[in-house]
Amino acid sequence: MKRYLVGGAVRDRLLNRPFHERDWVVTGATPEDMVAAGYKPVGKDFPVFLHPETKEEHALARTERKSGRGYHGFTFHTDPEVTLEQDLIRRDLTVNAMAEDEHGALIDPYGGVADLNARRLRHVSDAFAEDPVRVLRIARFHSRYAALGFSIAPETMALMRQMVDDGEVDHLVPERVWAETARALMQAQPSVYFTTLRECGALKRLMPEVDALFGVPQPEKHHPEIDTGVHVMLVIDRAAKIEAPLTVRLAALCHDFGKALTPAHVLPSHYGHETSGVPRVEAFCERLRVPADCRDLALHVCREHLYVHQACDLRPNTLMQLLERLDALRRPQRFEEFLIACECDARGRTGLEDRHYPQPDVLREAFRRVAAVPPSQVTRDGFVGAAIGIELRARRVSALQMMMREPAAE
Repeated sequence: MKRYLVGGAVRDRLLNRPFHERDWVVTGATPEDMVAAGYKPVGKDFPVFLHPETKEEHALARTERKSGRGYHGFTFHTDPEVTLEQDLIRRDLTVNAMAEDEHGALIDPYGGVADLNARRLRHVSDAFAEDPVRVLRIARFHSRYAALGFSIAPETMALMRQMVDDGEVDHLVPERVWAETARALMQAQPSVYFTTLRECGALKRLMPEVDALFGVPQPEKHHPEIDTGVHVMLVIDRAAKIEAPLTVRLAALCHDFGKALTPAHVLPSHYGHETSGVPRVEAFCERLRVPADCRDLALHVCREHLYVHQACDLRPNTLMQLLERLDALRRPQRFEEFLIACECDARGRTGLEDRHYPQPDVLREAFRRVAAVPPSQVTRDGFVGAAIGIELRARRVSALQMMMREPAAE
C-alpha cells in the first residue's frame, strides 16, 4: 500500500502558488485495507476515503471506461494491481497528471513539468474527449492561469472543438455547467473562461445569451470598445479586479443580454435593452439553476442599471421609485452590490476605466436620506393606518428634494 500526492497541490507547488487542498491516490490496497487502517469511506461513485487524522481525501487508484454519454457515462475499476501511471493517464491535463511520493519525489510520466515550463495546457490522452466537463474545466484553468502566460495547446483546442461538434457538451447537466461557471467567475480574469468556450464553440451551445453579444455594436461615444461582447468581458474582469462577490460578477455578465435583441436598423443604439433583456436573464438563470441571490441581483441590474448612470439627473420622486423597486431599505447589502455592479458596467469600457463616476455615491446618499426618515417619526406625529405609508413616503421624497437642492460637493 502506497500513497501519492496528486493533482492541483503538485501543480501549484511547482508554480510557487498557494494551494488549500491536498488529494491523494493510494495503490496496492483494497477498500477493506483502507478501513482496517482507520480511513473513513465517503465515496459514492468510486472508493474515496478520509484520512483518520488529516481528513484529506484518499482515492484508490482506478481506471475508467466510457459507457454512455455525458459526465456520468463512465464505469470505474479499482484493484490493488492498478498502477499510479494508469490512474494518472485518465486525468485531463498533463499539468494535473503529476504526483509526489511520500518522500517528495516527483513522478511525471506524461510531461507535466515540460508543459508547466512552456505555459501550455495540454490533454494527457485522447480519453480527454470522453468527458464533456473537461471542456469547462480547461476553460476555467485557462482563466486561472492566463495571467501567467498559459495558453491551450492547438491539438487540445482542436479536440475541444471536435467534442462540441460531436454533441458531447449537449449532455452536460445544468448544475455542473453552473458550478464550473461560478468557479470561473471567481478567477482573477474570468473573461478568458468565456472567450475560450467561444473559441471552441461551446459558449453558443451552453450559454447562447452570452455568445450572442459578440459582434453587436454600441455607440462609440459611450463604448470605445464598440463590441457588446467585448464590453461585457471588460465588465466582469472589472468586477474581478475589485474582488466583488459572485452575485456582482454574475450580474455583470448578464446586464446587457437585451442588446443581442436590438433590431438591426436601430443599431448601434439599444433603446429599451434593459427591459428586453429581463426574459433572457430569467431563462439563463432558470436553465443553469443559478442560486436565487445571484439571479435576483442580475435581474435588478439588468432592469435598472440605466437609472444609475442617470442618477445625477433624476427627479426626487424617480429616485424614490428606484429605491422602492430595489427594496433598498430592507435589502441594503443587495442595494450596495447593485451599485457595485453598475459601477463595473460604467468602468468596463476601453479608456474609461478610471473616469469620474459619482452616480453610485449620489444613490448612496439618497439611501441615507430616506433611511433617516423612519416610520416611528410619522406615527409619533399621530398618523394611523394607511395614512402612515402616504405621509412616510411624502417625507422621504421631501428629504430627497432637499438633497437635490444642496450644492454638489467639490
